Amino acid sequence: MTTTSFDFADLSGREQYRLLIGMVVPRPIAWVTSLDAAGGVNAAPFSFFNMLASEPPIVGLGIGRRPDGSPKDTARNIRERGEFTVNIVSNVLVEAMTVTATPFPPGISELAEAGLTAAPGLRIATPRIQEARAALECRLYQDLALPTGNSIFLGEVVAVHVDTCLLNGRGHVDPHGLDAVGRMGGDAYATTRYLFDLARIDLDNWQATHDPGTRRPHPAWAPRAEKNGKKG
Repeated sequence: MTTTSFDFADLSGREQYRLLIGMVVPRPIAWVTSLDAAGGVNAAPFSFFNMLASEPPIVGLGIGRRPDGSPKDTARNIRERGEFTVNIVSNVLVEAMTVTATPFPPGISELAEAGLTAAPGLRIATPRIQEARAALECRLYQDLALPTGNSIFLGEVVAVHVDTCLLNGRGHVDPHGLDAVGRMGGDAYATTRYLFDLARIDLDNWQATHDPGTRRPHPAWAPRAEKNGKKG
């Protein structure tokens, strides 16, 4: 393998961005609903998002600025209200999600344009998207304003909504039923329809199948074979 290396000090912000979104994949999508000062509902998707901690339950959300340098509506709303809701994007809702990414002028409801419905929150005033099969209500935990004008928000999850059909008796969410999508580079998206189980290796099992003389793993731990163009 031949490697090309990049020193980020030599790259523009756009060049850095292109490399990062092509490598940090797939990224879960935060379909964020927020309220403006007048109580209007805003909806927009962001792929700089993930779960960062469980105690307390914290999610992280990165929001860029508009081309003119002004803050996006979602960032402004989160700062003013101190709360937001992350709706999970299932495969069936991808087209509706892209509609809400359209830069509509003020006064236009993204949810209405996408044919979606606002449903009341449980612990916060911000509504969720009723059609989303799962949603996380968040209170602002920390606001990190970056020198470039971009923002990182940490939100504490105070309530969740899950389609009852997705829950088993142990409180686990069925990933097949959720059918979430992720963001790749460019205009590409990824589904989570191809799944596989892979148990963690305990120490005793590793030592029993590992050759300390060669420092190489036992063939049982060889890379997964390719099947039909997919790993499995």
